[in-house]
This record gives sequence, C-alpha cells and structure tokens, in this order.
Amino acid sequence: MNGFSLSEVGCDSHQRHWLRGGFPASYLAKTEADSLAWRKNFIQTFIERDLHQWGIGVPSSALTRFWAMLAHYHGQIWNAAEPARALGISEPTVRTYLDILSGIFMVRQLQPWHASLKKRQVKAPKIFFRDTGLLHQMLGIRSEKDLFHHPKYGASWEGYVIEETIKATEPDEIYYWATHNGAELDLLLVKDGRMLGVECKRMDAPRLTPSMTTALKDLGLEQIAVIYPGKKRYSLHDHVTAVPFDFLPGGMSALFGK
Repeated sequence: MNGFSLSEVGCDSHQRHWLRGGFPASYLAKTEADSLAWRKNFIQTFIERDLHQWGIGVPSSALTRFWAMLAHYHGQIWNAAEPARALGISEPTVRTYLDILSGIFMVRQLQPWHASLKKRQVKAPKIFFRDTGLLHQMLGIRSEKDLFHHPKYGASWEGYVIEETIKATEPDEIYYWATHNGAELDLLLVKDGRMLGVECKRMDAPRLTPSMTTALKDLGLEQIAVIYPGKKRYSLHDHVTAVPFDFLPGGMSALFGK
C-alpha cells in the first residue's frame, strides 16, 4: 500500500507532500521537527526490527549505511562497483541489499527500455526512493529552504513526479530510456498498447529538446508530456505538450488526451 498520493492531499499541498513524503504520520505531523523525528524512528525500527521479523537476515548497521549512501544515487544510473568499494563489501552483496530495499518497496529500480536500434543504449536501472520524505531524511534535508539549496533538488523533483505519474496513470509497464550519446527520456509508459513518454522539467517554460525529438523518432512514441511547475498547457511540437504539474491527478487523459 502506498502512502498518501497527490490526488489525496491535493495539489495545493504538494510542497509539503514533496518535502515530507506520503507516510501519514510524517505528512500529518504538527511540525517539521515531529515529521523528521517520525521518519528517523521509522527507518531505524524498520531495519532493526521489522526486517528481522520478516526473516531477512542482513546486518542492520551495514544495511543502514547502504540505504543512506543510496540516497546520493537517487535519480542516477546504478553502478554497484562504487558503493561496494565505499562500504568494503562485494558487488553481489551490494546488489542483494538493493534488491531487499526494492522488494520492500522503499526503492524503485526503474528498468531501461531496449529498443531495436543501432545506437548504444544504457542497460542499467535508475535508482529512485519511492518516498521523498525518506529520501530527504537520509540527505539531511530538514526544511523547504534546505531542499531548494540542496544538490539533489532536481533529482528529488524528478523522482517525486515519476512516482506520482505512475500512481495517477497506472501503466501496464514502466521504463526509462537513454543512449550513450546523451539522448534520454525520464519515463516511458506502456498503457493499453500505447507508448507514451514523460519528461520532468523543474523550470518556468520548458522547450523542445533534441532528446525529445530523438525519443519520438526512435521509440515511435504517440505523445510526450513535459510536466513542469507552471499553470499553462501549451504545445512544443505536434506530439509534445508542456503540462502543468497540477494536471497530474487527472491521470492519462489529463496528461496525454484521449
């Protein structure tokens, strides 16, 4: 079961939802300090008690360090070698830890789409925390001001939009796409036989980019929705539309039309 979704809290509360995450006790806490304290206790209890009760026998201290380190990989393509070296453990052990956090729905491994193209395509998953409140807790982000000045600000926004898009559209399959030449698509949705793209842009007036044009051509996408924090819906291309973030709770029809 997911925490509160954007459609449940309302777009007017999205800043609080993004900062605190969707866990009810965190989102509804009276103060930021109370919210932070709940998340800190949740992470500790989850690792030290709940996992062992479920029969997952991994060292609590090692998994805690890995989870905290993983926050810095949020929004990035996964490379097991780097955290393995940093933690002094093997790459298979690191992959086991990642699979555990994915299996208990704390982390999403967004898999790459492999098209039949001559271009060299990225084949490793991207890592996202499913709940931005837990991500911010791990990164030491305690307020909106901290979030706006943090290096992970853009990646946090991307992960938040991706999770809320998935909740709102309920696609049959989800992927991202990237090539070694630099073309990429934040989210590829497959729904009822339709192939649709999503780009997440934290800017006032997004424009058509070469990556969007390449994705349309190479992947045969029906539409791309560029979700941004503005108020106006407008066309960037015959098949690319800038869509205000507030449209997200409307689901597929709000993002892509019929």
